Amino acid sequence: MKKNFLTFSEVRNLFFEEFPQYKSERRARKSQNEYSCDCRCAFVDFVDFLRKDGKISERTADNITLG
Repeated sequence: MKKNFLTFSEVRNLFFEEFPQYKSERRARKSQNEYSCDCRCAFVDFVDFLRKDGKISERTADNITLG
């Protein structure tokens, strides 16, 4: 039976919903390094939490970026 994991887009959308303090940084064509260090660190922790909770696959956790 295949698990229904979150997609890259869903993870990014959920991150900005859960961390509204970073919503002002969100841009469609912004690269990963253009986000603040605090935002990037929060995203990494968020992705790690989703992986440990079984919401995303290991592959998604390894490959997702903010940009």
